[in-house]
Amino acid sequence: MKNMGSVPYLLKKKKTTNNKKFLIAETITPYLSINHSYENQIDKIIHGDNLTILKSIPKSSINLIITSPPYFKQRDYGVGIGNEKTTEEYVENLLNVFSECERVLTNDGSIVFNLGDKYLESSLQLIPFRFAIEALKRFPVKLVNSITWVKLNPTPRQYQKRLVSSTEPFFHFVKSEDYYYNLAAYISNNGTKTKRTNGNNIGKRYFDLIESSNLTLEQKKLALCELQEVIEEVRTKRIESFRMKIKGIHSEPFGGQDGGRKYQLMKKGFTIIKIKGEPIKRDVIECAVETIKGSKHPAIYPLYIIKEIIKLLSRPNDVVLDPFIGSGTTAVAAKELGRRYIGIDINEEYCKYARARIRNINENKPLELFI
Repeated sequence: MKNMGSVPYLLKKKKTTNNKKFLIAETITPYLSINHSYENQIDKIIHGDNLTILKSIPKSSINLIITSPPYFKQRDYGVGIGNEKTTEEYVENLLNVFSECERVLTNDGSIVFNLGDKYLESSLQLIPFRFAIEALKRFPVKLVNSITWVKLNPTPRQYQKRLVSSTEPFFHFVKSEDYYYNLAAYISNNGTKTKRTNGNNIGKRYFDLIESSNLTLEQKKLALCELQEVIEEVRTKRIESFRMKIKGIHSEPFGGQDGGRKYQLMKKGFTIIKIKGEPIKRDVIECAVETIKGSKHPAIYPLYIIKEIIKLLSRPNDVVLDPFIGSGTTAVAAKELGRRYIGIDINEEYCKYARARIRNINENKPLELFI
């Protein structure tokens, strides 16, 4: 597979015989000369310029876009974006791709861009945030979250005048308020969970605080009654835990409205906050950097993270697009989770490797990881 001028190519396989054994020979077919309708792009790793190929995808047809473009002058990716002379040129090229991503995205879809930063002349360039700010300025999108990937095994190199970089952002953009979001499917062990209070001392300190407070007699009676009720909910495991705020003892919340905590403090003299069993799901993912044995790609983002994002932002059978498919992680995650995929990359070797990873899924062959 090679480029002739600006015409991208796809691999097509042909069977030949030799001594009664089947051999697989790869022949080259020009990408633009085959039937490259949208339906024929699905579940394919396409070699070529992503802007050219994105323009052939119909408007509002992709449910989820997850990608990690080549970092600016960070690694040798061969060709394409990442080799620009200036950060401004690099960001501009990324925005050109983002423009097409926004066009092909469905109204309830999401775009997730993972970007790394760069030091130039000992100064951090804040490239990911420059990109995000410009995307918000230029396109009709909203930024829902900047999810921080915390690398558990960053590069083991200690600088003498700066700390080791060990985080990267995943920017989550949407086109409307109606974006699909399955919070229940997202990481179940990455949140902050309140420890259950056990034994016979549940809420004991609140009885003492109510007694010593400046509440009226009627307010104290009501507080004691509601305290007993919420303690019983904890004991019967209907809720995880609770907190109580008492007027004159605890600080009052800012803002608030009728029915809210501030209103209850004002009218009843206290408020009870019930804590459910589910942990709070944060905008942080802790995960090790991965490398795959035999991969020629210098930067592979973790399959674990991409799977969690796909579960959060897409339904089964949705189409997931990665315009910088690289080693194929997005396509692998999509396929393993029952989604369809489209992967695009300008680097021929990466496309070959990504296809091999997909074939390994079909053949149930595990890939060896180094963490």
